[in-house]
Amino acid sequence: MEKDKKKPVFIHQPEYEGGQKALSKFMYSNLRYPAQALESGVEGTVFVDYDIDYQGNVVATRVLQGIGGGCDEEACRVVRMLKFDVPKNRGLKVLFHKKARIQFKKPVQQPLQQTSTQMQVQYSVTASAPAAKAPEEKPAPVTYHYTIQVS
Repeated sequence: MEKDKKKPVFIHQPEYEGGQKALSKFMYSNLRYPAQALESGVEGTVFVDYDIDYQGNVVATRVLQGIGGGCDEEACRVVRMLKFDVPKNRGLKVLFHKKARIQFKKPVQQPLQQTSTQMQVQYSVTASAPAAKAPEEKPAPVTYHYTIQVS
């Protein structure tokens, strides 16, 4: 019985540092929901095909299936930011092709919480007596109190 031999790998594929989970985390942390898509209520998945050069840089992006509203352009922008680790491929400069699926979901808006803010303002008004007259009776200072409640 012969031992099964591993097939030699002629061309090594590029890998994102940290694997697929790190790739997804990077893409979704840098993804900004376009204002135009938010206004028109666009949601869906954008499929992007992209090319990686021998240095690990994304050099070209193409939208295979888009949803519009600025989401296609945003998906391409995020994919162009990616940087891959490409091992040496026997001195060959290989152009790799990969695909990405990027989902756009409207951000969940938190309901506004009812908060009550209270502010108190105090100030005193004193009448000044003319300097030439002798002090007779001092008028009591007038004090005002305001309470403003903002709901």
